[in-house]
Amino acid sequence: QVQLVESGGGSVQPGGSLRLSCAATGSTFSIYAMRWYRQAPGKQRELVAAITSGGSTNYADSVKGRFTISRDNAKSTVNLQMNSLKPEDTAVYYCNADTPLEGYWGQGTQVTVSS
Repeated sequence: QVQLVESGGGSVQPGGSLRLSCAATGSTFSIYAMRWYRQAPGKQRELVAAITSGGSTNYADSVKGRFTISRDNAKSTVNLQMNSLKPEDTAVYYCNADTPLEGYWGQGTQVTVSS
């Protein structure tokens, strides 16, 4: 079992920055990939960024160059640095962790970008 807790959401003006963190507890040794997803009202959940245990990353086209995902394996945390935020980045952001048996989700953290 893996438990995920996100933090760092909030409200920011367009062009601003936020840093999301996700702390994993439990059987963290079994995690091989961690991801951030987001879901805006009325839209499907979408992948934002992913990072493997080896540090390989990939990003949605809409956030490339603005968001950076990083991982601290020793602390079992994954972070998402979000810069140059746009109103369309407004969503609930969810942390996801994959193990060989199943995936796990955090409870989500709200990010609102508005002037």
